[in-house]
Amino acid sequence: MSSFKAHSVLPGFNLALGFTLLYLSLIVLIPLSSLFFKTATLGWGGFYDVATSDRVLASLRVTFTTSFVAAIVNALFGLIVAWVLVRYKFPGKRIIDALVDLPFALPTAVAGITLATLYAPNGWLGQYFAAQDIKVAYTPLGIVVALTFIGLPFVVRTVQPVLADVEAEVEEAAASLGAGRWDVFRRVIFPAIFPALLTGFSLAFARAIGEYGSVIFIAGNMPYISEISPLLIVAKLEQYDYAGATAIAVIMLLLSFSLLLAINALQWWSSNRGAR
Repeated sequence: MSSFKAHSVLPGFNLALGFTLLYLSLIVLIPLSSLFFKTATLGWGGFYDVATSDRVLASLRVTFTTSFVAAIVNALFGLIVAWVLVRYKFPGKRIIDALVDLPFALPTAVAGITLATLYAPNGWLGQYFAAQDIKVAYTPLGIVVALTFIGLPFVVRTVQPVLADVEAEVEEAAASLGAGRWDVFRRVIFPAIFPALLTGFSLAFARAIGEYGSVIFIAGNMPYISEISPLLIVAKLEQYDYAGATAIAVIMLLLSFSLLLAINALQWWSSNRGAR
């Protein structure tokens, strides 16, 4: 401990630790604790009634299913985008690299309106899907499209630097030993980038669970079909049912934390396995 203090660039470990705990308490712990305290006013019976109501269960199913599917899509295509940006040189590369960050800067409501306009049955893209009897807007598929849009940068920006650090000599050595392209990727590249890819997946998944602005315009918000849990929370707040709103928020928090904890455990296992 004394050695850490002597080499610390901060004015003092105790002071820095105290500030960290105070900051986390004010920003994270106290707001989250208020959710549980407000929900506790319902009692176990009231909380159980809210948690097991058909509409809440349907909204949770829509939220977590679409978020998981969107995160899977982003993990696949985000890896491809990161690979192209790292491994190839082509005209307009910097423009494409900047476009990846566009969902970060674009207001989510604007993204939702734009996507709803594009994928509506009479929209620029939606009319072609409608001709094939495929409805995108105002369906769970539209939610997946919106969540894929806002989650892509998390995967690309997480995988990109790790992929850039993979030494080409290692790939050349594997190829010189007779390994094909698929074997090089499967045995050399993928194990090196898998922890980063898993991190990007978890970030995109977590971001998608709490997304609201870009989803409500394209989802249609039909109960039991395309209604997400954040929208149901807002609806209960508008009805002044604050305890019911916090109860749904607590359910989402517990489910999200459990899933992210499992993903982080898998990431830790993968990192330790790769370090051996």
